[in-house]
Amino acid sequence: MPSLAEVQRRVARAVLACETEPLAPLLVGGLEPCKRLEIHRRNYEASLTAALRQKFPATEWLIGADAMGIAARAYALLNPPSAPCIAEYGGGFPAFVARRAPRNLPYLEAFASLEWEVGRASIAVDREPLEWSAIAARGAEALLETRFALQPGVAYLRCGWRVDELLSAYVGGTPPDRFVLSNEATALQVRGARGSVSIERLAGATFDFRRAIASGASLAESAAHALGQDATFDAGEALRALVHARLVTAFDGLGSRSHGVQR
Repeated sequence: MPSLAEVQRRVARAVLACETEPLAPLLVGGLEPCKRLEIHRRNYEASLTAALRQKFPATEWLIGADAMGIAARAYALLNPPSAPCIAEYGGGFPAFVARRAPRNLPYLEAFASLEWEVGRASIAVDREPLEWSAIAARGAEALLETRFALQPGVAYLRCGWRVDELLSAYVGGTPPDRFVLSNEATALQVRGARGSVSIERLAGATFDFRRAIASGASLAESAAHALGQDATFDAGEALRALVHARLVTAFDGLGSRSHGVQR
């Protein structure tokens, strides 16, 4: 007789593969255990599908309810949650749905990725920011090798389309009769906390600097990324602006980092 752990693994595989009959010899107790497991399988599928639709309402608005339902169900069956927190579920959905999108939506992955980051930012809780005096006290030489943690509700995305305009059209609730989405590189900062979210376009060098900081690079490394875009970039002023925006929360990665993202 297999162990409890093995039975649990087989049940999980059966739920994901939509095949409950092979488990019949292992299911005991009550009437028609396979039918009861089938109910569990359908509830599992429906709950994850509903969770994805709740996380990506703008994406559903863009591609339609039918296409969204099919994509969400397929994703749920192929990508079971890897963590107990449902808030973390769905990070791979933008790329997944884009592979199944009509060919006239080349910007779908960027749009869904922006929606994902906006959703994550909206439920973040700010940490106490560092003041400039605490950072300046480290001294210039020490600061060059310092790494910083940023607010948890900050993310950075580079998109090939101006999808922030499209998301604004959705949020506004009254889409225009005609909308032209520009195929233009756009560097975005998403900033949110406790239900409030803002999206800001950044200049290339500033974006590279902040994204590098968010990903764990030192001040010197982040400045080098920015200088590759703009030889006149001033890392000191850029750091001061980041601090004055109340985005820096700790030295040397103490505390949670934000999640810099590039698309």
